[in-house]
Amino acid sequence: MDLHYLTATESIRRFTAGELSPVELLDAVVARTAATEPRVGAVAEELLDSAYAAAREAEARYLRGEARPLDGVPLMLKEEQPIAGLRAEEGSLLERGTIADVTHPIVERIFDAGAAVHGRTTTPEFCCAPVTHSALWGTTRNPHNTEMTPGGSSGGAGAVLAAGSTILATGSDIGGSIRIPSSYCGVVGFKPPFARVPGLPPFNSDTYCADGPMGRSVADVALLQNVISGPWAGDPASLRPQLRVSAEAGSLAGVRIALSYTLGGYAPDPEVVANTRAFADALRAAGAVVEEVDLPWTPEEVLRIAWAHFGSVMGPFIESVGSGDPERLAQLMPYTRAFVAAADGAMGAVDGLIAESAFARPLGELLERYDALLCPTIANTGMPADAACTDSAAVFSELMTLPFNVVGRVPVLALPSGRAANGVPTGVQIVGRSFDDQTVFRIGAAAEAELGLWTDPTWWPAELTGAAADAHAAR
Repeated sequence: MDLHYLTATESIRRFTAGELSPVELLDAVVARTAATEPRVGAVAEELLDSAYAAAREAEARYLRGEARPLDGVPLMLKEEQPIAGLRAEEGSLLERGTIADVTHPIVERIFDAGAAVHGRTTTPEFCCAPVTHSALWGTTRNPHNTEMTPGGSSGGAGAVLAAGSTILATGSDIGGSIRIPSSYCGVVGFKPPFARVPGLPPFNSDTYCADGPMGRSVADVALLQNVISGPWAGDPASLRPQLRVSAEAGSLAGVRIALSYTLGGYAPDPEVVANTRAFADALRAAGAVVEEVDLPWTPEEVLRIAWAHFGSVMGPFIESVGSGDPERLAQLMPYTRAFVAAADGAMGAVDGLIAESAFARPLGELLERYDALLCPTIANTGMPADAACTDSAAVFSELMTLPFNVVGRVPVLALPSGRAANGVPTGVQIVGRSFDDQTVFRIGAAAEAELGLWTDPTWWPAELTGAAADAHAAR
């Protein structure tokens, strides 16, 4: 396998054995970034001087036997997660030139763990779209098929992982922003339950929102999750003690998994259904009992409840950046204006909280009988890279992620399930009981071992084309 497609766990094994140096691996991903960025457009900023310094320091620690958890592993950070003294532009013309005065706690932990942070990844404006294009950074494309989007809002993170431009990446998720790119880019991502990973105000108090890890294997995602999780003095919501997760693969004997293709009212594409069925069969082969169930949810109900929440938090936050100035607000991307308008028309916050509790109960009752729920991540098989996404109702009715932000205390592991005819991967979500992170990792690790999809080198796009399906068919 090409060095730039190594997993973090394999990289660390080679570093420890003296078979590879952190500087050599950083050279490989930096070269890959230079080769792919003209087509992918996923990097908002490179941080090469500090990354090479970190790689050299990590190399010395390996020689002394003093390695840190992420020592020398190339990693890119989502630009939304600020670093004091660096730009904090959120993909928006309104924030162009803004310099952060704080560093996100997970960023501090990643630096302390020894990672070679060599770049920051693109997002849609204010992270409010399931695609990644903006007036500030242009269009980010899916390495599996560059005509298509990598998703959003952590679209740059998903794209750099799929392209081989880094080894690990961070994301954040308020409506599917880790899981959507994980699905479209064929990578692994984890939406932690609310408060498992510390954050910054105001979104550290937002039960829909979570920062989380992304990678090319379940073990890699567990590795990064164990670095970024745990209490932090600056976030009173952050949970203590730290819960560590394991990605050890084993039998699923005795594990009961509920399977829903529609969650009650979504209409997934037949290719999505077929790949979800194959994933469920892999879980059965690993020893689990998998039974079809359904939930009484509809996209319309999900949106009605979610917009009440966004109308009280995210919508006003975006409007505040524009200072209420119509000329400044006119500079927002069309999808941002559509998002704010939809949030403005929602029911009140109190009614929204009452509706959230009622919405969550059927899932809570289901997970009294099952250890986890399996369902598709996205109903469709992709969107164009420059999709307008101004019809919020139409777009969000395709995203089967948002229900698990409404019920924000459940952990969700997003995994690839296969590939559609257009070359774009499809994905599934493993949803656990409230705060039961370890079970979703146990199930995910077993599925990864059984399926052998994304662990196969041919899963990753060696060449970037606009018709990646043809390229893969020729292999």
